[in-house]
Amino acid sequence: MERKNRVKMKGTPLTLLGPELKIGDIAPDFKVIDITLQKVSLKEFKGKKIFINVVPSIDTGVCSIQTKRFSEEASKIKDVTFLTISTDLPFAQKRFCETEKIEGMKMLCDSVWHDFGMKYGVLIKDIGLLARSIFIIDSDGKISYIQIVDELTNHPDYEAVLRELKK
Repeated sequence: MERKNRVKMKGTPLTLLGPELKIGDIAPDFKVIDITLQKVSLKEFKGKKIFINVVPSIDTGVCSIQTKRFSEEASKIKDVTFLTISTDLPFAQKRFCETEKIEGMKMLCDSVWHDFGMKYGVLIKDIGLLARSIFIIDSDGKISYIQIVDELTNHPDYEAVLRELKK
């Protein structure tokens, strides 16, 4: 499934692959790898509230700021599992976490299978990166919040996300 013009990069329309998920949908399981190259799936977090921070690349300014901001929030909100998913290689993710002192947030890589991006509808066909987005999954495994940022170079609405997380 292709969704044209759903997001833009510097004003240029891009095509997203995968379905358009909705609030209330059962969160699709996915497989990714972590910074130790171990396979991780959503099933591993069953019964927990999950925050998924999706960024195109942690090596860019907005993505770095976004990930650091939510990592800081992770230290304040104890009943939520915080994940960041990008197509950056695990080695880059590990280096980023060490350099930026990212704690309380698990970094995951979707470059191997693009399974997360395809199932969550945020894989950008044109460039193979993930669209900047936020997903919150409740403890019953249902999606309770979605924010897909229309312009990849823009920040997400941090305040809206934090309000939802604190509910």
